[in-house]
Amino acid sequence: MSIAFDYTRSLGPVLSRFMTGLRDGRVLGGRTADGRVHVPPLEFDPLTHEPVTDLVDVSPVGTVISWTWVDQPLEGQPLSRPFAWALIRLDGADTALLHAVDIQDQDQIRTGLRVRAKWSPSRIGHINDIACFEPGSTPGDISDMSPGEPVKIMTTPIRLHYRHTTSDEEDRYLRALADGRLIGQRCPACRKVYVPPRVCPADGVAPGEVVDVADRGTVTTFCVVNVPFAGQRLDPPYVVAQVLLDGADIPIPHLVLGLDAGDVRMGMRVAAVWRDRSEWAATPVNIAHFEPTGEPDAAYESYAEHL
Repeated sequence: MSIAFDYTRSLGPVLSRFMTGLRDGRVLGGRTADGRVHVPPLEFDPLTHEPVTDLVDVSPVGTVISWTWVDQPLEGQPLSRPFAWALIRLDGADTALLHAVDIQDQDQIRTGLRVRAKWSPSRIGHINDIACFEPGSTPGDISDMSPGEPVKIMTTPIRLHYRHTTSDEEDRYLRALADGRLIGQRCPACRKVYVPPRVCPADGVAPGEVVDVADRGTVTTFCVVNVPFAGQRLDPPYVVAQVLLDGADIPIPHLVLGLDAGDVRMGMRVAAVWRDRSEWAATPVNIAHFEPTGEPDAAYESYAEHL
């Protein structure tokens, strides 16, 4: 499975100057009240708590203070071959910068090694404008770039890939979905039916009897999504609701569509809209969304304990 989004942040006056400097092929440090130069620059002085305003150029050449070897690089790391992560104190700085060192062999990386920034040929105002560091005691080549507007926003792609091993209960639930069925399991102690099956949070016991539940139910609570974001599949506004399926004792989250977002309400009766059977797999997305059934709203007392 994969989770991915673009993390976007406003840089503020200090980091904006730092990132703009990287885009222009310069490394800036921030001088604090005690005279120390921090790279990257701090936004506020740790002693006086005042904003840091004195930014100075430091060298793209520095010294490895400490390091660790990466024998098997992961996706998204700076290099696809073995490399070292290192704390590097650039000449003119008093603190160390964490970055990758491109070096052929673990035996060649050491504390005290002199390294220089290897600049990316295309720079946008990001820490990755320094592609990595490499052994060397003089500044490396850098491509010229036309000065532009100050960099005020930085976007960093975040990607997480993981493999989830299902329990027996999850496996049973997902296989039922592949057959177009919704099932829960009943707690042997309190007799509540949980969908999807899980250890009972009230009694702490494993689920027991398998129970078929309906693919229709009642909206207990909901939220209206009004804010657009990257990767959004629906145009706002739309509703994400908690739906208490008939025969279940805990609601599931899902989309409620087929009507104006402002018309969704607590107690509304809804039914699942299944995707075309040719698209089914062992996954909850077999249900595209829920839509109103037209039935009278459920009485509040019928779902008050499930909010």
